[in-house]
Parts: sequence; C-alpha cells; structure tokens
Amino acid sequence: MRRLVLASLLLASVAHANGRSPQTVGIYPKPGEPQTIYLATTFGLLETKDEGCTFRWMCEQSIGYGGTWDPVYAIGSDGTIFATTPDGLRISRDGGCTFETATSALPMGAPNRLVDIWIDALDIGPTGEVWVATAETANMNDVFVSTDNGVTFTSRGMTSTEIWWKSVKVAPSNPALVYITGYKLSGTPTTYAHRSTNGGTDWTPLPLTGVMFGPSWVVRVKAVDPTNPDIVYLASEGANPPAGDRLYRSTDAGMTWTEVLATTASIHDVVIRDAQHVVVATQIRTTMSIKGGTAHQSSNGGTSFEPMAGAPELACVANRADGTLFGCGANWEPDFKAVARSTDGGATWEKVWRFVEIAGAVQCPDGTVQRDSCDLAQWDCPSCSTDLKRQFGAKGPSCGAHASDPPIDPPPKKGCCDASSDAAAGSVLWMLVLAWWLTRRR
Repeated sequence: MRRLVLASLLLASVAHANGRSPQTVGIYPKPGEPQTIYLATTFGLLETKDEGCTFRWMCEQSIGYGGTWDPVYAIGSDGTIFATTPDGLRISRDGGCTFETATSALPMGAPNRLVDIWIDALDIGPTGEVWVATAETANMNDVFVSTDNGVTFTSRGMTSTEIWWKSVKVAPSNPALVYITGYKLSGTPTTYAHRSTNGGTDWTPLPLTGVMFGPSWVVRVKAVDPTNPDIVYLASEGANPPAGDRLYRSTDAGMTWTEVLATTASIHDVVIRDAQHVVVATQIRTTMSIKGGTAHQSSNGGTSFEPMAGAPELACVANRADGTLFGCGANWEPDFKAVARSTDGGATWEKVWRFVEIAGAVQCPDGTVQRDSCDLAQWDCPSCSTDLKRQFGAKGPSCGAHASDPPIDPPPKKGCCDASSDAAAGSVLWMLVLAWWLTRRR
C-alpha cells in the first residue's frame, strides 16, 4: 500500500512537471545503422533514423518510469530498446510503441524473475548477450545475463542481500570477459569490483588499492578498451569533493589502478576512440536540473587528460563506428546545440539538432500508451496542461541549420520538463521521490 500511494502521487505530479529543465543526457547510436540514433533526455527518449534531422519522442509513461529517474539505455543490433527502471528492465521490440517488463511472464517467486526490482546496470556484449545488475533494498541482489535478447535471464552467482550492484561492462573484443562493481553500507562500508573471464561462471575479486572513495562508496566501470580487454576505466563517485569524481585506469584487467583524472563534476561517459584518444563527458546535477560540465580528452592513451577546448557543455558523448562523435549540449545558452557532432575528434563541433526541431511523437497504434498518452495527451494537445509542441515552440525539422541561428525557441514555461514550475509542487515532488528512493535502496 505504501508503494501504491507513493507511485500514485508521483505519477499525478510527473504527468505535468518533473521539476527539471529539459536537457539531453545520453546518446546511443544503433549498432550497424549509422543513421539511427537514440537520445535520452530529462523528458523521455527520442529516436532519429536520419542522423538527427527528424527526432521523434517517446514519453516517460510509455517507457515505464517517472519523476527524476534517468534510465540507462542499450540498443540491440535488431533495434530492441532496453531501459533500466526501479521496477525492472523495460524492453520495446516494436520501435518504442510498446514496452514490457522483462520476465513478467514468469510467475511470482520464480527464479530469475526480474520484476519489481531496481535495475541499476545494463550492458550488451559484442555477441548480443544482455547483462543487468540489481540494487534493491532488502532483496537478494545479483548479476544476470540473457542469451535470448532479454526474454529470459540467468543468475551469474553474485547473490547478496547487502551488496547493491552498480555497474556491469562487457569487453567489446571478448564477450566472456565481464567487469562488475557494487557496494554495501551495512556494517563496514565496502566497495566491490570483480572480473569474469568465462561469462560469469567464475568471478575474481579485483583489489581497489589506491582508489579513493566518496561518501557513497560507489565506483562504476565506465569503459573497456574496444581492442584490449585488459584496459579498463573506473570512476569513483564523489571522490573529488565537493562534487567531482576521480577516474582510474587499469592496464592489467583491474588488478592495479592509476588515477588519470579528477573532475569537478560527475563523470557520465568515457569514450575510447582509439588506442591514443579518450574523451570524457561530465554532468553537473542538482535536485532540479542537469547540465553538461567540462569535457576532457586524452591524446596519450588515457594516461592523462586535459580540458577539451571549444567543446559544448557535453552532458554526454558517444562514438559512432565511423569515428564521428555525438554529444549532448545545451539547447539554449551557451551552446544552442541540444545535439552536437564532431567529425575531427572533438576539435570542432557543429549543431545537429535543437528542441525546436522535434518532429513529433513516435507514431503508434491507438490503444498504446505511446499513442494515447504521449502523442494525443502530451505532445499536441492545446487543451491539455502538458503540450510539449507549444511549450518548445516546435516547428519541425530544419536539417542543417547552423549553431549560430537565432535562439527562436524559448525555454518551456510549464509542463513536463519545466524547472520554473510552481516551487511548492516541485518541492513536494522531490520529497516524494526522495522518500520512495530511500525505501528502495541506499
């Protein structure tokens, strides 16, 4: 009953305002289709099939979450969309029209049923295996893998009622080599890192000697080198006070670590472009907003980093297979680039897309949440309190307008993504989110 009441209150509030300014926060090129890109935002997920000319929107309700949660997404080579939520792994196999919770067909209490459980980590291996890890309070947490594109999952033997698993990364060059991290706060706070060389049948504890920890004791594996699976990057959250992280690099598969970067904001993405070039995007997060921080780059194989001169405020960065970098910039000042692109390794960035160019909602059949709630009730509904088309002043695709174009789209004044919504409502929403979060994990 407690969770039902909280969920009802959250949904009622989130339907109209999640209390944050609209921002792009993650970018996911589809494997094998360079023109298709998925864009995570503070108000849902967008998809383009023409490299950023035409972005269409999927709302939070359709994906299966609400409030200030930001899912981790992964895109399968067949276009399957995977999204982490506090209530399970959500999956769409029809282009975002419908989402289902993975393993929901299994009966209550069945082994490997991942429903109503906090999924905090997600990755897809080079041969299609889907890996997830859980972080639920008072639950038997574990690491799981699916070999059938998310239909069924199998435990990888890392069960614990105390540890919250926070990251899982598969080596791009070796699907059997997997890294995971987690932590516990009960008793003596402890951080854990493990490596498997046989797909999770056995795990080797990794020493974290020399790694500094923040108040949360959370570390996450951020990247594994695409050709050398022994080169790994690990971020320690809050380890550079007051709000920064520390990035560590290992060249021996996690047996030793060397600090290579201390940031003033939280590390979001680590992208290994090639043997010499690595890019880091950071985020400045508050309870009411997200924005990009300073981007960093390395030209010596990740052994040291420097600020990336001339880069937008990159809240995210991704490297497409052809070497093109895509990043999440500021839609309004100072970048006027919600999505930016660099074809020269980050030396220069061009505007790809802004919120004013949203083409509309993803088009789906009547009766789907995406059609009835996202499209008809939130995207283009002049009589509704949430009407994103008019809030963004959306005029549709412009395909190639330059970054210097006038900022003709003012920030939304009300609605799903407005940080200037009624302060009391925002405070109540945040209190509800915090209360709910504390009941789920630590």
